[in-house]
Amino acid sequence: MTYQILKTCRVIEGSSFVASPSAGLYLAQMGAEIIRFDQIGGGADFHRWPRLPGGSSLYWEGLNKGKKSIALDLSRPEGRDLAQRLITAPGETSGLFLTNYPAGGFLSHEILCALRPDLVTVRIMGRADGGNALDYTVNCAVGIPQMTGPASLGTAPVNHVLPAWDLLTGSYAAFALLAAERHRRETGAGQEVRVPLLDIALSTISNLGQVAEVLATGADRARYGNEVYGAFGRDFITSDRIRIMVMAITPRQWAGLLKALDIADAVARIEAERGVSFCRDEGTRFEHREILIPLVENAIAGRASDNLFPMFDRLGVCWGLYRTVHEAVMDPELIRNNPIFTDMHNPSGLTYPVAGAPATLSAADRMPPCPAPRLGEHTEEVLASVIGLGAREIGRLHDAGIVASPNRQSIP
Repeated sequence: MTYQILKTCRVIEGSSFVASPSAGLYLAQMGAEIIRFDQIGGGADFHRWPRLPGGSSLYWEGLNKGKKSIALDLSRPEGRDLAQRLITAPGETSGLFLTNYPAGGFLSHEILCALRPDLVTVRIMGRADGGNALDYTVNCAVGIPQMTGPASLGTAPVNHVLPAWDLLTGSYAAFALLAAERHRRETGAGQEVRVPLLDIALSTISNLGQVAEVLATGADRARYGNEVYGAFGRDFITSDRIRIMVMAITPRQWAGLLKALDIADAVARIEAERGVSFCRDEGTRFEHREILIPLVENAIAGRASDNLFPMFDRLGVCWGLYRTVHEAVMDPELIRNNPIFTDMHNPSGLTYPVAGAPATLSAADRMPPCPAPRLGEHTEEVLASVIGLGAREIGRLHDAGIVASPNRQSIP
């Protein structure tokens, strides 16, 4: 589903991979008109995995839902000129540019703002100094792989599967664009906002107290495997061999867990013996996990899921099933019956549930989500409505191979 809150914003997107396209996606889900320009034939991310055997990228299809697409030959001066004219087109709702292209060259803010002085450029970068970096190289640079996984791994790193820094950077870039657009409305001034992945990662570990932790202790945090640092949480297995994650952060969650497992008296004896209270401080539970975890482990191992899970829910225990992605997708409560999803036919030829905006806004109506465009699907529309070209000039650009669309030229 999408909303129409940002329907007066037109954002031009020149991007690839995850961070920048996801920022455009979030803006589109709130109603902004996102016009993405790409090289004819597709950019660096047009065929990224996962993809179908025929070559259609489900990744590209997922990150570009609800956007318009124009295909240009960016290797030629006339194609670059069209991109610049598109970015700097006049209008109060225009002049917003989202990109992860290099800071120099024909898409530099200095060149573009000479064409439109109030232009807002939000540029996602690897490093603030312009150096090359991607999610995985940023992740290894800030030490997360050394904290991930069991202690038995020693110093061997564990790379994450989720591109967390890309996704955080995309979210922050969307927020930064709206902040800069508001500043322009109040002052009339444009600007370039740079959002480096590495700085997002560094600020995040700082915000989570990890920079201060290392400086205060003089040591890196140890690995704890599936045990949640600083709280009570870990995976457990029921008597019928179902693996679950159990968390107890709040007093209510902890009390519910003790009651559900009938271990309150045993925990009270541990508290008396050790002179501590586990009721209100999740950190104390973590410090004494070597005795609490076996207690909970044995209690859960002695109970079947059909009895345990309803009791967990009734008593407010925080828990979840371990599932594969396939199992999650096949759960109707998560996908088919979830109001953020709509069955939709997509450019890949597949029909499947498509996610819209995950937020629910009480003051705005949800609109159906839109599928991703075919590459260059809106070339003629954008050239005419945004740049103001006539049919004859658009035809000439097609004939010269400067622009392309599915209607005029086959684009893979």
